Amino acid sequence: MSKSVIRNFQSLRAQAEKWLAAGSDTPLHVRLFGRTPTDRRRYVCIEALRPSGACALFFFRHDDGNWRVFPRATPQPMMAPGASLPRY
Repeated sequence: MSKSVIRNFQSLRAQAEKWLAAGSDTPLHVRLFGRTPTDRRRYVCIEALRPSGACALFFFRHDDGNWRVFPRATPQPMMAPGASLPRY
């Protein structure tokens, strides 16, 4: 792993605490985990239990090892150079 990747790496706990504004007195619980049906990428739903109520977010594992609150972009089909379009 390169130094830039290590420097930018944040654990799932650090991401959950940041996004859910959880302090040391706020319990965090894993509510759901699994893999996405399309590309089998890992996801985790983490819930923060607060006096005002529960708040949960989904986190998705990316190729660089980081967890983010958005799924990895699915590669879209692209036209290859020299590809012909169907004629109607």
